[in-house]
Amino acid sequence: MKLPTGRVRHSEDPDGGTAPVAVGAADAGVLLLRLAVGLVLAGHGAQKLFGWFDGPGLDGAGRGFSQLGWDPGVFYAGLAGVAELLGGLGLAAGLLTPLSAAACVGVMVGAMAIAPVIDLWTAAGTAFVYPMVLAVGALTVAAVGPLRLSLDARFPWRDGGWAPAGFALVLGLVGAFVVLALK
Repeated sequence: MKLPTGRVRHSEDPDGGTAPVAVGAADAGVLLLRLAVGLVLAGHGAQKLFGWFDGPGLDGAGRGFSQLGWDPGVFYAGLAGVAELLGGLGLAAGLLTPLSAAACVGVMVGAMAIAPVIDLWTAAGTAFVYPMVLAVGALTVAAVGPLRLSLDARFPWRDGGWAPAGFALVLGLVGAFVVLALK
């Protein structure tokens, strides 16, 4: 079967047969958003956990967390690193998207909470703005869904909605507040 130019077709129809489903611009756009937000977060997690990409590694990140008053620093650095790495990879792949988005939202809410300055319009404000944009990007993916170009393509949350977005937001906020309360 020859595919029309510019379209990729796959999926099954409700009757169990194979029906062509066009993958459109929204699918590609959400894929780009997932890759950008997810891989940036995964990279930050890899910096903390393994020292990749000129990162400090777990011991160095732990010292940084301790200097911010998060003791034991290695524990909190490891927790943040795992949430960033696994949440980011899951978001990028479109795998268990509501849960992946919740991990990303939670760790970025924690980063926003310890930002020294909340100012959107100065260079000092980037300590707040950067995690805010990543959290909103992850929440947007949960709301819109990972769509067809994802590992979640056959799951009900593929097309997003209030339930997956609410799950990601509530679980992310609860996780962030629990960690902040333990500090």
